Amino acid sequence: MKFATYTSEGQTHFGAITDGGAIALDTAFPQWPSLFDAVCAGGLAQLAEHAQDQPVTHTDIRYEMVLPQARRILCVGVNFPDRNAEYKDGSDQPKYMSLFPRFASGFTGHDRPMIRPPESPQLDYEGEVAIVIGKGGRRISQDDAYDHIAALTLCNEGTIRDWVRHAKFNVTQGKNWDNSGAIGPWLVPFTDAAQLDEARIVTRVNGEVRQDDVLSRMMHPIRREIEYISTFMTLAPGDIIVTGTPTGSGARLDPPQYLAPGDVVEVEVAGIGTLRNTVEDEVV
Repeated sequence: MKFATYTSEGQTHFGAITDGGAIALDTAFPQWPSLFDAVCAGGLAQLAEHAQDQPVTHTDIRYEMVLPQARRILCVGVNFPDRNAEYKDGSDQPKYMSLFPRFASGFTGHDRPMIRPPESPQLDYEGEVAIVIGKGGRRISQDDAYDHIAALTLCNEGTIRDWVRHAKFNVTQGKNWDNSGAIGPWLVPFTDAAQLDEARIVTRVNGEVRQDDVLSRMMHPIRREIEYISTFMTLAPGDIIVTGTPTGSGARLDPPQYLAPGDVVEVEVAGIGTLRNTVEDEVV
């Protein structure tokens, strides 16, 4: 079962996505104003059960960022061995992971344009798996970490590269331009460790494979991410962790190849789906 936030005929809904279209579920569950609220209430199983016998309600839909009400989005940087080597600084595998925040306003939905601002031409792509916390906790062990995941989704963690260099120890301003990245298309409930342990992530730009790696090669596996992050903050239902991107982003190619209007970027993981976005310049 796949759950999305979408707009149809001027109204925003959340519901189940099928081959034939969307099944709106928000009217059947008024206690949950959004998909975010359903996640926080542990309600994905109830949504799935109800949707099984329901007809498609919408066929013409526009995907939104899957959890636009998400309060906290934490991203893990430089989390694949080859990605660390791309920096060419001679550093060993880091003992601790790099983390930075992103905000929901920085993400659009599936089949929507990522926006390149007039302040910089250096819009870059980063294909990643994102996990959504379903059960909160503090100091969560690696053995228990997967018990705290409600669902999986995909992220194109679009970055304005020169703006991540504006300060000595800070990438936040390069990571939070409005609609510069995307999260979606939908949530896939997390039911089996193999969904992550055996996952391969592929990013294509205009059909050309730019990133291709397996999550099992992460320097800081997802179990460790949950353990480490929950050491210093209490994870809460609805929190999103964007788990890290493989080598091959545009900034690290020779010469660099940044995204331009008209480009199409696809992030694909078997069992989750394909997140597809075009690129447009911001209208100012």
